[in-house]
Amino acid sequence: MYLRIDRLQTELPRAEEPDPNAAAAVQELLGGRFGEMSTLMNYTYQSFNFRGRKKLKPYYDLIANIATEELGHIELVSATVNMLLEGSTSTRAPDQKPLGAAKDYRNSYHFLATARTTLVGDSMGQAWRGDYVFNSGNLILDLLHNFFLECGARTFKARVYEMTDNPVAREMLGYLLVRGGVHAMAYAKALETLTGVQVTKLLPIPKIDNREFPETRKYEDNGIHRVLYRFSPDDYRDMAMIWNGPYPDGTGDMEVVDGPPPGGEMYDLEPVPEEFAPEWDMEMLTEIADRLRKAA
Repeated sequence: MYLRIDRLQTELPRAEEPDPNAAAAVQELLGGRFGEMSTLMNYTYQSFNFRGRKKLKPYYDLIANIATEELGHIELVSATVNMLLEGSTSTRAPDQKPLGAAKDYRNSYHFLATARTTLVGDSMGQAWRGDYVFNSGNLILDLLHNFFLECGARTFKARVYEMTDNPVAREMLGYLLVRGGVHAMAYAKALETLTGVQVTKLLPIPKIDNREFPETRKYEDNGIHRVLYRFSPDDYRDMAMIWNGPYPDGTGDMEVVDGPPPGGEMYDLEPVPEEFAPEWDMEMLTEIADRLRKAA
């Protein structure tokens, strides 16, 4: 089961102005082939279907715990997309073409399908696909796939970073470049314990240091690249049998930290009457909610 906390995994700045085309690029990191939906669902189904869970508990714990962190990553990317879309249409009567600007934005699905919010799809509007999930049942093969998936995800994050200088997008990307690096390293170490192959020597892929992206530096200076958060009150402790020892960059030891990161504030999306979201007549809904509060 899952315990949900109403906070983002890291603090994001508030967008100063709309940037719907940056939102379209960031959307790839949610529902694209190498997006956070793919990492989430790959690790989740591998944990659901894990064989020999008790005998191979360190590996089960690692996959299941990282899957839980990925839930927060899809939330973080969604929050970024939504903030970049804020203010990109105008509140006017329907015959005044309040969504007129959207015809020139790169991903019209943000306006047609989800009322100016995120999609379960990629940067071109194609829906995320269940066959992106790889769950072979072979532990070494699944871990190798997960390592590949994290390296592919890092490549796409770096490319999106190079597409936009929007501070909201880049803050989110800085955090996820660091956390994705943790996951790639974790799967590499797991593979080394099973095969003896020094997979960590392949990292980073692509071969560019995180510190080339300025937004990553504060996270690495705080040692977050050496931390695996344990997203459970009592479970998944055995992943510390894999995630331990000196970090390859020489900055300190790997550490499992109990509990999630402190995180950042969730933002309240304003009503968008021109999208009928949450409704054209917002006053009616507000009155109903007020009556519920008074009756409670």
